[in-house]
Amino acid sequence: MADPARARKIAERIKTLVAEFVERRVKDERLGFVTITDVRVTGDLQHASVFYTVFGSDAEREDTAAVLTEWRGRIRSHVGKGLGIRLTPSLEFIPDAIPEGAANIEAALAAARERDAELARSADAQRYAGDADPYKKPRVSDEDE
Repeated sequence: MADPARARKIAERIKTLVAEFVERRVKDERLGFVTITDVRVTGDLQHASVFYTVFGSDAEREDTAAVLTEWRGRIRSHVGKGLGIRLTPSLEFIPDAIPEGAANIEAALAAARERDAELARSADAQRYAGDADPYKKPRVSDEDE
């Protein structure tokens, strides 16, 4: 089992190597606008999960996933040369769920804002049942005046 700090360093290095390779060397018209968001390496440094996002439609996401699957061996070879460790980890490309999660959070926040505005509108129309200030105040006697 590798040191967690070493695994983090290797994951960061893999992230930069994969991003560099995809940007500069993968020449495929099906490849969309890809961003490598994260890399997680197992404790024994044998497997790396590469998370990515694609800007575009569902068809562009599928095409990009196919391109990354086709180029996985060449990307792994480049990563192995760049890392310089004894065993090169196998790569698995996983589409990142960050954009969908952010969209869900935005929808929930918009619904909450709408409910708050509705409550504020209904509160404006309400009046107090009794006095506007329900707290008792000390009476000022007429003698003191």
